[in-house]
Amino acid sequence: MSTKYTIGIDYGTQSGRAVLVNVSNGEILAQSTKEYTHGVMEEYLPDGTKLPPDWALEHPGDYLEVLEQTIPEVVLKSGISAEDIIGLSVDFTACTILPIDQDGNPLCFRKELVSNPHSYVKLWKHHAAQQEANRLNRIAEEMGEDFLQRYGGKISSEWMVPKVMQILEEAPEIYDLADRFIEAADWVTMQLVGKEARNSCTAGYKALWHKQTGYPSKQFYKALHPRMQNFVEEKLSTDIYPQGSKAGELTCQMAVKTGLKAGTAVAVANVDAHVALPAVGITGPNKLLMIIGTSTCDIICDKEERIVPGMCGVVEDGVLPGLYGYEAGQSCVGDHFEWFTKNCIPASYLEEAERNNVDIHQLLTEKAAALKVGESGLVALDWWNGNRSVLVDVDLTGLILGMTLTTKPEEIYRALIEATAYGKNIIIENFETSGVRVGQLYACGGISKKNPMMMQIYADVTNREVFIGASDQAPALGAAMFGSVAAGSEKGGYDTIAAAAEKMGGVEEKTYKPIPKNVEAYQKLYHEFKILHDYFGCGENDVMKRLKTMKAEIRKSRS
Repeated sequence: MSTKYTIGIDYGTQSGRAVLVNVSNGEILAQSTKEYTHGVMEEYLPDGTKLPPDWALEHPGDYLEVLEQTIPEVVLKSGISAEDIIGLSVDFTACTILPIDQDGNPLCFRKELVSNPHSYVKLWKHHAAQQEANRLNRIAEEMGEDFLQRYGGKISSEWMVPKVMQILEEAPEIYDLADRFIEAADWVTMQLVGKEARNSCTAGYKALWHKQTGYPSKQFYKALHPRMQNFVEEKLSTDIYPQGSKAGELTCQMAVKTGLKAGTAVAVANVDAHVALPAVGITGPNKLLMIIGTSTCDIICDKEERIVPGMCGVVEDGVLPGLYGYEAGQSCVGDHFEWFTKNCIPASYLEEAERNNVDIHQLLTEKAAALKVGESGLVALDWWNGNRSVLVDVDLTGLILGMTLTTKPEEIYRALIEATAYGKNIIIENFETSGVRVGQLYACGGISKKNPMMMQIYADVTNREVFIGASDQAPALGAAMFGSVAAGSEKGGYDTIAAAAEKMGGVEEKTYKPIPKNVEAYQKLYHEFKILHDYFGCGENDVMKRLKTMKAEIRKSRS
């Protein structure tokens, strides 16, 4: 039998990318990236309609462009025949939802709704539904809903139900017109196979679904809003497909658009973070993977279901079959390094980077790496985009303490990196205190490959060896691996994701081991971080929230 190949399509915050992978060894033969035409819409819609604070929307047409551009490009680059491409799958940043009509068309495609922001895709970092999330959490607690504990005791405004509640409150006409609300991951898969096949990962982690008990009760939804009593039956679906399942086969229409063969197996979709575990070779419990990008998602599996305060969720078979998958994360990692370089760098540093023919991140990293632990006198909180875990509070904001007139940009840059490492250690301690043992620490994503200093800091702060995924496209590779499982061994793929991971996944030879003197120094700084974390994050001083409210009120009065 000739060598077989699969394609993984990874939808991120700013772009989508496809990889074409050799099923026998996981080698990526070709990859292609398409920046979203409309980008992330945080201030204006395409027609100029102004958006309120904390909004983050996208245009679903951009997702179709990714399929139609990147898939033909990787096939062309690789020179592989479509006959030998046996499967594909998509992964998506989540929770990212959109309202669709009965034909599966996004409501924002309608001319009369292009100015209505609620007709578009609500991206994962759409935080304008915080009031709805607060109400949901209060009602769930008052009603004694068991599901709440499976999400760390608090549902995030990033998840599906608060976002739908916001639509119902602010744009009931959109709620009425929507035949269904669907994860973007499932919508894209529906475009590929011509039918709906919702995946258990997003249903479990983002939409309150449980393998044993299903969704919360009608009484609960009615308590949220009288019109939501039949929310599941009217606007969602109870037909949930487990990870590794086959969603269907590529339609003739999409075969023409992508250059693939009609009938090619398509796996159910997955979340970008969760799909990455097999890509680094993880198929068992107690190994925590950090998927580091604009934000960081942490995934770890265990043999038992435990209650972990502040986690994003625990789902049976949600990541790997036969295990309980736990999710936590940090809302701002690469995003706030990018914020700093775009807004706080003097011209002399930009000129130096240009002279040295390096980008500004590399220059700052080189300068920051020359500093000893604690030399800057700075400590920061990593809340520039709120806190996902373990406080689950999007109204918290960033902080840097210890600034003086001699503080240099590289010192701030290193302090921001250290802040993300401290936040990671909070998450690890929280898991272990709750009974989920964190054995080995893994990392994947662009930053893990590009910034050795950051990975060494993570090893020193957490006092754990850090393993780095071999592929620089771990989520896309993971998606391709699930595509091979959808195809099955009869077509040249695999019958289980564990079998696929054994051949296609892996880590680099180089690891990052803790340096004892750094570990000791960071323990002192981490102690200071925890004091600030609890003081500003646990209600003793809500100044961040008061300032944020004042900012929103003033901006609203000026609009």
